[in-house]
Amino acid sequence: MGTSDSYEPNSVTGAAGYVLEDVPHLTDYIRDLPTCQNPLQDNPSYSVVKQYFVNADDSVAQKIVVHKDSPRGTHFRRAGPRQKVYFEPDDVHACIVTCGGLCPGLNTVIREIVCGLYHMYGVKKVLGIDGGYRGFYARNTITLTPKVVNDIHKRGGTTLGTSRGGHDTNKIVDSIQDRGINQVYIIGGDGTQRGASVIFEEIRRRGLKVAVAGIPKTIDNDIPVIDRSFGFDTAVEEAQRAIHAAHVEAESVENGIGVVKLMGRYSGFIAMYATLASRDVDCCLIPESPFYLEGPGGLFEYIEKRLRENGHMVLVIAEGAGQDLLSESIQSMGKQDASGNKLLQDVGLWISQKIKDHFSNQTKMVMNLKYIDPTYMIRAVPSNASDNVYCTLLAHSAVHGAMAGYTGFTVGPVNGRHAYIPFYRIIERQNNVVITDRMWARLLSSTNQPSFLSAKDVIEDKREDELPTQMLDDEQYSDDNNMVNKDFSHAL
Repeated sequence: MGTSDSYEPNSVTGAAGYVLEDVPHLTDYIRDLPTCQNPLQDNPSYSVVKQYFVNADDSVAQKIVVHKDSPRGTHFRRAGPRQKVYFEPDDVHACIVTCGGLCPGLNTVIREIVCGLYHMYGVKKVLGIDGGYRGFYARNTITLTPKVVNDIHKRGGTTLGTSRGGHDTNKIVDSIQDRGINQVYIIGGDGTQRGASVIFEEIRRRGLKVAVAGIPKTIDNDIPVIDRSFGFDTAVEEAQRAIHAAHVEAESVENGIGVVKLMGRYSGFIAMYATLASRDVDCCLIPESPFYLEGPGGLFEYIEKRLRENGHMVLVIAEGAGQDLLSESIQSMGKQDASGNKLLQDVGLWISQKIKDHFSNQTKMVMNLKYIDPTYMIRAVPSNASDNVYCTLLAHSAVHGAMAGYTGFTVGPVNGRHAYIPFYRIIERQNNVVITDRMWARLLSSTNQPSFLSAKDVIEDKREDELPTQMLDDEQYSDDNNMVNKDFSHAL
């Protein structure tokens, strides 16, 4: 029953350049699996729905802006309930695990997986794995029912606990096998999804009838392919509170400078969107956009200019920005946390001190600087209304996929429609702000800050990022700011 062959990506081609990057299915390695009718067809809550089930051939296009002669391009299998399912509800023994850092919406996803399994499919056996991946073999489990999870969405954090690292594939799969678990829901960022991919590979190698579904979680919004990650909306909303506080502090004193450090280890989406939303920011620094401090066109010159013009300024900096400028950065090069993320120096404290030193040593201007780091306050809040709805759709899409026998997939919206995406597409690269895109230009126009790029830098950047007509693949939030205004009500 087991198989030693590693999973090969399954691409299906069609007319006019159509490509479906399909996700694995249990029947790929377990033959003659029985099916049964989807219990949703007898669910009174769904009796008003005109079409219960997603058509087996439905797919979602990765790119929706094309020329008239362009090929149809890459598609993903559309998420949603299928007419036939591969698990009898009474036979399902599901588990949920949360890994990595905290993020608004974790408890909502947990709640909706449990309630979705229970109310839509009649599944009664759901376990919560305590404390991340290592909880599979080192911690107790938590029995989850709709009553247990009823109010957890009103609280921040994760009711299951979390941790970084602790991924021992064989121990995890042994635990899954020993407990009789046959559906695994894994909530976490790109590192967690890599771990989920390895778990799927080992389950497949052993020939186990176990569906592995990933729900992508990263507050930085740095997961590719999908429109956005859950918790991002809430993070931007909360970040504005810190920016507003910095603005109040700065404008209340002579030559006041408010510095706010926001999340964004490799991607500056939170800093960029919070800056655009607040309209109080004079300069935004992100990891994707290099900057320099001294000399013509440098940051110090711009700060002096803004203080002379306005008497105050607000600077927002993402945690991963300017790491190459930190004098101590060499000490942390190569060091990683338990999740494999590069350890960063505190750029907020560093740049605050650099600004103070510049004004005390090289200018005669009086300056008052206030530094705010709201990172852990933002991570710990409950999700807002928009993220709560989004988390519900993610959870239900994952449940529908697992019940239909799909495995080795991550779920998420692609151009507003939820889809099942192979693990390898989620973990192959990170989603970054494209600084030659119109959205970054809008930010520069809003803050009036210099780009800190020479003409040579711009040309090189365009060569790296340019894709004919397909540049929207890397600028998922460009022309119409569709990320903020998505109507997720018809995502399924």
